[in-house]
Amino acid sequence: MKTYIVLLRGINVGGHKKILMKELSLLFESLGFKNVKTYIQSGNVVFKALELNTIAQEIEDAIHSKFGWEVPVLLKTPSEINTILKDCPFSEEKKVKSYFILLETNPLPEDLLETSKLSSPNEEFFITNSCVYIYYELGAGKGKLGTNFFERKLKSKATARNYRTIAKLLELSTL
Repeated sequence: MKTYIVLLRGINVGGHKKILMKELSLLFESLGFKNVKTYIQSGNVVFKALELNTIAQEIEDAIHSKFGWEVPVLLKTPSEINTILKDCPFSEEKKVKSYFILLETNPLPEDLLETSKLSSPNEEFFITNSCVYIYYELGAGKGKLGTNFFERKLKSKATARNYRTIAKLLELSTL
């Protein structure tokens, strides 16, 4: 069995698409996944499963079937998350205050290049094939460039997590 990290997009935000983590754990277990652990209420799950190419789709289908919502599911391995953390271009001081917008698919080179040329005051970002690293000088709540913006520009499903969440998920994946 292999360890995976799943990041769900858009659940438990502003009272919408509410899923209790206990219900989410039970759903994952019903799919045959083992050692299921959730972290905070924003749809972060670490688990073990047989190596299959259809895991993300199975999870999306199960959530839709049980709750009636379409929820984007980003599936990552601990190795991918470790690389994302390790490759963060910001200083340690900025890194721990940064957000990581994880991408489902690699952006087309031309989309990556065009988006990299954009800017917004008090926001610094760097794009790789798997992640947009973004530092909001005035805090994420006041930021103009967010997940929806990067999804449109890079034509990839995405979900954002702060440094603390990404680091904790990596830690949980090694337990």
